[in-house]
Order: sequence, then structure tokens, then C-alpha cells
Amino acid sequence: MLAWRVNLTLLAVVLLAMAAQGVSVAAGNGVPARINLHVDSVVASDTHEGVDTRLRGMDKRLRSLFNYSTYRLISHQDGHTECGKLISFMLPGGRILHIQPRAVEGGMIAMELVLFQGARPLMTTDLKLKNHGVLIVGGPRYEQGMLIISIGADADNGNSLSSVPTASVNDH
Repeated sequence: MLAWRVNLTLLAVVLLAMAAQGVSVAAGNGVPARINLHVDSVVASDTHEGVDTRLRGMDKRLRSLFNYSTYRLISHQDGHTECGKLISFMLPGGRILHIQPRAVEGGMIAMELVLFQGARPLMTTDLKLKNHGVLIVGGPRYEQGMLIISIGADADNGNSLSSVPTASVNDH
């Protein structure tokens, strides 16, 4: 649990450096902000197989944050929800990620994240992520390495969408 707290502190700092420029969503206009979420599950290990080609654009960030020789994409999931509505993502190893966007103000998306192992919560945090930003969380052991979870979020004032994620899972 301590490792999660240390990683979250480090990643909160990294968040600001990695986030793209935010776009303000008008507050008080009566239209709930639609939030598009992108969750990638990556396994990092020391098998000297390099970086999965599907991780282009993310490989430099991964190498600067973690000291592994191999990064392999296990799954990519996209989901859509509105502020105040919870959305769940199934992760490798029986983990479940709950994300509940709370508000969008000044180009920042306030949200709560809860990572579960089965029914047991492993991590709970409230954070603000820049619109179009990415949070990278690393820590739980998985296979011969570590599971890294990349969470991207984009907000807009478009039409409401259901909070049902779509996924593509890669069995490598």
C-alpha cells in the first residue's frame, strides 16, 4: 500500500508535466460534461523484448518513469460517461478500476479513482487531471513484472453517452 502512495505522489507531479493544454468547459450551462476515458494496461518486465509497437508515443514516458527493458500492451479500453456517473474498467489480474468524474472547471477534470482487487479496494484517490491529460499509475506486481495503468481523459459539452466501456484485449 505504501508503494501505491509513493507512486501516486510521484505521478501527481508527472501529471502536470505530461498533460496537454486544457480546454474550459462552461460551468453552469445546464449541460453535463461528457467525459471520454482511455485506459491502457501495460506489463513492464525485464525480458529484453523492447517496447510493444502499439505503445508508440508512450514509450519515452514509460522509460523515463520506470526502469524495465520490456513494455507490452495487454489491453486498451475506451469508455464514455458524464460528470457524476461511475464507469468501470476490467483490468488484468482480476483488478477493477472505477472512475467517477466529478466536475470540469478551468480545463481540469476532477475525478475519483478506486482500484479494486476483487472486492477489496487497493487504492482510492481524488485528483484533478488536465483536459486531454494522462495519468500513469504503476505498482501492482503482475506476471514477471509490474502492471502499469495509463488513464487519459477528455471532456466536452456534447450529447450524453452511456457509461459503458468498450475494450480491445490483446492476449500475448
